[in-house]
Amino acid sequence: MHFTVEQALAVYPLSEGKLVAGTSGRSRIVRSVNVMDAPDITDWIKEGEMLFTTAYFIKDQPQEAAELLFKLNQRGSSALGIKLGRFWDAIPDNLIARADELGFPLIELPYEFTFSDQMNGLFREEMKRNTGVLQDVLDKQIRLMRFALKSENMSELFDAVTEITGYPIAVIGSRGQMVHNESDVDDRELLANWPWPQPQKWMKSAKWQAFRVPLMKNARCTGFVLFFNPQLFLSSPEESLYLQAAELISYHMNMKYEDYFELSAQKDFGILIKRHLKNGLPITAVIEYADRWEVDLLQQSYVCVLTAWQLENGRSPRADKIDRLKTEFLSHTRLQRLKGLHMVMDEGLLSIFPELGGVPEGEIEQAISACFHSVYSDIDAMPMAAFSGRKKKPEQLLEAFEECKHSHRLAAEWEAGQLIVKFETMDLALLFEHVSKERMEAFCNRWLGGLINRDPDYAGEMLRTLEAYLEHDGQLNETAKKLFIHRNTATYRIEKLSEILDVDFKKMNDLLRLKIAFMFRKLLNKNG
Repeated sequence: MHFTVEQALAVYPLSEGKLVAGTSGRSRIVRSVNVMDAPDITDWIKEGEMLFTTAYFIKDQPQEAAELLFKLNQRGSSALGIKLGRFWDAIPDNLIARADELGFPLIELPYEFTFSDQMNGLFREEMKRNTGVLQDVLDKQIRLMRFALKSENMSELFDAVTEITGYPIAVIGSRGQMVHNESDVDDRELLANWPWPQPQKWMKSAKWQAFRVPLMKNARCTGFVLFFNPQLFLSSPEESLYLQAAELISYHMNMKYEDYFELSAQKDFGILIKRHLKNGLPITAVIEYADRWEVDLLQQSYVCVLTAWQLENGRSPRADKIDRLKTEFLSHTRLQRLKGLHMVMDEGLLSIFPELGGVPEGEIEQAISACFHSVYSDIDAMPMAAFSGRKKKPEQLLEAFEECKHSHRLAAEWEAGQLIVKFETMDLALLFEHVSKERMEAFCNRWLGGLINRDPDYAGEMLRTLEAYLEHDGQLNETAKKLFIHRNTATYRIEKLSEILDVDFKKMNDLLRLKIAFMFRKLLNKNG
């Protein structure tokens, strides 16, 4: 039997009774029901047992009755039901007070029904519920197997498991990378205690709970699936359904991701694109192949992304790191839904994402960032993703690739310190990268000299304020957050800077000149 006290009180004829005290314990689990007819019942009580009594052996000892509640609570009893009218006309006040103090449910049983009537009502309800659960689980198992026989897409499989079980799931790979997460819980919170022990068990926090099942292949754990079920307990049939769903996920997960997400036509298409970008193959050959095999990746607006680590001593990133990065991109559900094509290049991993209808603005950047944080625990170990501008024609593919390379290089040279950079934010750096050192110094002195020549501590603080203000496009609230200062403090400093530098922050030209001055300072400081 698995009821809460509150659920048990909704079952006829126990529903004719009344919870008179200990309401804070109404979520206690009732596992069995028994009749209390001896004073030493506390020696035999089982955890989760609800007791019924006429109060015969405590009718003349209300003080000992209060002590009895304390012992029942210690032994894990779920509730005590007292039938009035035989020996007590009312439950003593001290007993009610003690039950409220312990949070121990105290029930006034209906006089017109026998104990067996109430126990039989609970047993009938339990049988009815179990029959319903078995039928529901059977139906879900049939739906799971039907889907497994026709499914060719991992993302659809995850969605189907969520829809059939009725609860969101999260899937974690063998290295602790987040493959899929439909819950409201942040990836980093879920993976906080990784690695996990292999046995299935509940994971719980103050705001969520999930039933964790390992994904197995040949007696080896290759990941986990979490079922975010808020119920207090699982029946055996429900638990077996989760185990079956985990086996299904494991089977598909342990097949090569390329078998799922890179059909042969796409692989060949990727090879042609690489030949176009690196060896001068005419774009017409790429377009002809796309038309023949109905690959519409370049027939709509698209954006290119070059993902790689910052180069050291001019060397290209190691091929094994890029291969692993490609695998992570292919296995990340959020990136899969964007229908991108990923190719390993000498410079890094090149991805082409079509601008799909219905995809929110910024979704590509957010998905890549989420993938980075699920794979790499240290932000310093994460690669950088450089975005091209938006392109509308296949003939612009080489231009997009060059923009990605320029953005990656300039972000490293100008020490942008970001995981995601866009060409549209780096084009000023590209425009001014050949300006002489002397001209840069003269420009900085012209626009920042009034501040740089002041007290070093004061100048440093004000320069940091100005830089944050420019980075956040003149938004004072964001500037204050960045610097951990009050908005009024930020406002005062900006007004003071306007006076010292003789600039008007409402004029776009002045803001642009200051932004350029900071770009020059970064390059001058880097080059010594």
